[in-house]
Amino acid sequence: MSELRGVTLAEIAVRVGAEPGEYAAGVVTRVAAPETADASAAVFAMEHEALQRALASGAGCILASRKLRPNAAASDARVVWVAEARYAFAQLAHQLAGEPEEASIHATAVIGEGVSLGAGVVVGPGVVVGAGCVVGRQCRLEARAVLYPGVVLGDRVVVQAGAVLGSTGFGYARNPQTGEYLLFPQQGRLVIEDDVEIGANTTIDRGALGETRIGRGTKIDNLVHIGHNCVLGRNVVIAAQTGISGSSVVEDGAVLGGQVGVGEHATVGAGVILGGGAGVLSGKKMRGPGEVFWGRPARPLKEYLRDLARLKHR
Repeated sequence: MSELRGVTLAEIAVRVGAEPGEYAAGVVTRVAAPETADASAAVFAMEHEALQRALASGAGCILASRKLRPNAAASDARVVWVAEARYAFAQLAHQLAGEPEEASIHATAVIGEGVSLGAGVVVGPGVVVGAGCVVGRQCRLEARAVLYPGVVLGDRVVVQAGAVLGSTGFGYARNPQTGEYLLFPQQGRLVIEDDVEIGANTTIDRGALGETRIGRGTKIDNLVHIGHNCVLGRNVVIAAQTGISGSSVVEDGAVLGGQVGVGEHATVGAGVILGGGAGVLSGKKMRGPGEVFWGRPARPLKEYLRDLARLKHR
């Protein structure tokens, strides 16, 4: 990474879309928690209690959500009021980090025939990139990640350690006379669009006859499995230990909590939120932007809580 360059609070305000103001002097070079912050650090606050902790800290900059402003006590020249403090904090952290690491391929990586690597790609130790893969600009493939042949990655994709992309899907045809299983053709491909991040030891299967596709900006946690022919929309968030069965669809902006299970040919609609441990039955369609579903089988949160109350009083 390049050397960190300090930024003034006035510069920070411009970068995170805050209003101009009379801000404290000094420069910020890092982000931190209030407990470890000094004059060189920025912190953030989204709730009143957090704002009080930030104000009591030695932080040089406090990114605070505007909703707190009407009830704030005395003004403090360190406070930069923003629409959403957590997001502004993340923006600032990325900006302070400097330029991406220079392109490199570790000596132990295995790169197959006909692979296309875009500018700025970093390939870590023990990575395997199969024949015919396409890896876009500024992607990062961390230690022992595996891309099976023909996988396509867009730009700025992060694949963390041990992830396996484009593996054979779990689909079999059964002989009705003998009961034996024969692997159904798994000759499709896997396409990962721009700005996707894939957690450690996550596996995503290739399509059977078509493709598996992960939409732009989607973030996938560690230890997630996505089956063959699944289609995930843009800006989907999936927490750890979730499993999505083959040919299911997760639409734009959906949020899947930890240990969610989705049956085959199911649909999780745009903006739907599945709470931790929720189970979606095969073929089920979950609809309603912002609607929270919980339980096994998953149902609207109010219904789920009502069912729990009934069980408690039996």
